[in-house]
Amino acid sequence: MEIGIDSFASAMISEDAAKTISKADAIAQLLERIKYADECGLDVFGIGEHHRKEFLDSAPTMILAAAAAITKRIILTSAVTVLSAADPVRVFQNFATLDLISNGRAEMVVGRGSFTEAFPLFGLNLQDYDALFAEKLELLLNIRDNEVVDWSGKFRPALKNQAIYPRPLQDPFPVWLGVGGTPESFVRAGVLGLPLMVAVIGGETHRFRPLVDLYREAGRRAGHSPEKLKVGLHSLGYVADTTEQAMDEYYPGYAETFTRIGRERGWPPVTRPQFNAQTGPTGALLVGGPEEIAEKIIRHSEALGGISRLTFQMDNADIPHEKLLHAIELIGKKVAPLVNVT
Repeated sequence: MEIGIDSFASAMISEDAAKTISKADAIAQLLERIKYADECGLDVFGIGEHHRKEFLDSAPTMILAAAAAITKRIILTSAVTVLSAADPVRVFQNFATLDLISNGRAEMVVGRGSFTEAFPLFGLNLQDYDALFAEKLELLLNIRDNEVVDWSGKFRPALKNQAIYPRPLQDPFPVWLGVGGTPESFVRAGVLGLPLMVAVIGGETHRFRPLVDLYREAGRRAGHSPEKLKVGLHSLGYVADTTEQAMDEYYPGYAETFTRIGRERGWPPVTRPQFNAQTGPTGALLVGGPEEIAEKIIRHSEALGGISRLTFQMDNADIPHEKLLHAIELIGKKVAPLVNVT
């Protein structure tokens, strides 16, 4: 199983002014964490895409390109690219260039995004949420598979015998489909034969098994081999030396972040009992000591019928940089070997 980290490039804005750092320092620390993840043997590092004050990832390929220059082997991916609000031609060109810079270590995870700020920002109608994504995904895959493209759609000017460059080093370039909990999204990934990245940020992970089965069945019916239908899991989490330490360090920032988001979406404030339940044996949060988290990853994989990639999202809880570095070390040198022991 590939194990890695996803980051939303936290701007480290906190209600506690003492925790707030400059945006330049936040980016510098993020790049240091990516470099250290590479050194610790992690397989993949992903950067999300948001257009909000608390995140610095509105241009993720810029961050990934900077990371490519200071790393050697780690896969560099998006987590996720909000394709609905982007031009597939530019998305492909950006990631093809990243693939060349990184010598074939680039990937992308495309999705519709869980926030909606990109739609008004780029002059799009939120009512076209799914139609935009379906059309742009079709075009992106067409560009990936063909150097010269003939294509027409509803939301973008047509391309007539148009060559698109540069071409990436990898052929085909890896494109994953990022999904939440919509059955149609799982089926779409299966029909297209795309690897699936499932974001489980709450509830119980095993409850996603029927959707994963739906994906695999749709892929089988479409004629794709089981080896092509890979499943990855994106989870909120944090690893410390002990489970008690991990929970105590992660909870305050986690509660602050999700309570703030909850005010926008009508969720109740986060409480410690709710958090404790989410970190239990079947809960979605991967917060604990190395041995416990390794066991939980294996349990989640078995519950979903086998996964090939697991990524931790850790920097959503205002945890200091030094502790995030230590967590990366624990994941790379203790968790990953325990998960992948033969």
